[in-house]
Amino acid sequence: MNVSDSAEFLWRGHRLQLLAERAVWEPQQGLLLVADLHLGKAESFQSQGIPLPSDGDGATFNALLALAHSHRPAQVLVLGDLIHSRLGLTADLRQKLRALPDLLGCPLRLIGGNHERGCWIEGLQQEPSLALGPLWLSHAPESRAGHLNLCGHRHPVALIGGGADRLRLPCFAYDPLTEQLVLPAFGALTGGHPCPEGETLWLVAEGTVVPWGPTPRRSGLSLRRPGPAPRRRG
Repeated sequence: MNVSDSAEFLWRGHRLQLLAERAVWEPQQGLLLVADLHLGKAESFQSQGIPLPSDGDGATFNALLALAHSHRPAQVLVLGDLIHSRLGLTADLRQKLRALPDLLGCPLRLIGGNHERGCWIEGLQQEPSLALGPLWLSHAPESRAGHLNLCGHRHPVALIGGGADRLRLPCFAYDPLTEQLVLPAFGALTGGHPCPEGETLWLVAEGTVVPWGPTPRRSGLSLRRPGPAPRRRG
């Protein structure tokens, strides 16, 4: 079993890196992809009288900035659910979102998710699902002939062990029949849903990515221990 801070994912000769930070790095186009940040979730619950600590957004912002500074992407794409709801779009959060592209050092793009419906975020247009090279980028899973679908929405987790030793770990999940790669939720204050049988998983735990069966049912996918993540110049 290979254990590393990333795993290389090959689809029809196209290379992606699954990062332990619960993101995908696509070096050919310089894309950094994340999904389901759910910023403002604590404030959304607080507005309904449910107490949650307002410290999750800071950890999520810092993790995203650290990734951008280490990989120097040409652009950062959020595959939906950047925010949790309009109730959590406080003046403070709006200010942070306006400053985010400058802090990232690159454009920020948002594929609209179900949690953004009816919300307006200044300077950040919600885009529909789109193709970039061989990738079909969407929030919810959407098959697209001839493309690898990268998406979020499901917050995939794997259930490991049993009884008192049972763990729920976030994971990347790939379905070779639909050619969909689902990203784990990036936000610090997010839950998860168990993956169905038949998907190939990569567990995220303690800063590592751990390959976890089953064996892919279709050719064209390979996994090997990668070298250092490539850096984009400039």
